[in-house]
Amino acid sequence: MRKIGAILPVLLLLGLPAAGEEEGGWAFSATTFEYFAPGAENFLLPVLAADHGALHLEARYNYEAQDAGSVWLGANFSGGEKLEWEITPMIGGVFGDVSGLAPGYEGSLAWRKLELYSEGEYVFDTGDSSESFFYNWSELAYAPADWFRFGLVTQRTRAYETERDIERGLLVGFTYKRLNAAAYVFNPDDEDPTVVVALSFDF
Repeated sequence: MRKIGAILPVLLLLGLPAAGEEEGGWAFSATTFEYFAPGAENFLLPVLAADHGALHLEARYNYEAQDAGSVWLGANFSGGEKLEWEITPMIGGVFGDVSGLAPGYEGSLAWRKLELYSEGEYVFDTGDSSESFFYNWSELAYAPADWFRFGLVTQRTRAYETERDIERGLLVGFTYKRLNAAAYVFNPDDEDPTVVVALSFDF
């Protein structure tokens, strides 16, 4: 993974426009992921985000591990016309059952009705360096209508016990005004797959 400290000065020198720069003001979002994983207790993963021009702030809980939280500072950049892109390099601090420093990113590519979204982070565990780990969530979705999308999803996580290094699955999502809902089924070929239900509200 490229170092965040090297990315930010380059992007700023290029003068790339920041996402949401034209609108001004603050934009907020609140998202919850409910995990139903075989062999583990169900748990909730909340994410709060705030954006103001190039500034991106974020807080997560149960993302890196259950009973662990993280806070993030990042910079938003976007561009493109036919192929639209957004990238947010970030740096975060993790605390709780896992503690450490985490460079990360969120980014997307959109072309017509196709969108690729990915977020990732590498946690340098300050308590035990052997526990350092790369987390990732990626989606490839097709949206035949503004209110509906479906596609593929992958994740790499240590938030719960899993025998698979990378879990793969299917997704379906719906949008109504500022509310987004989605369902994910990981390892659908397993007898007992992992199911994730997500709700997100933008305000």
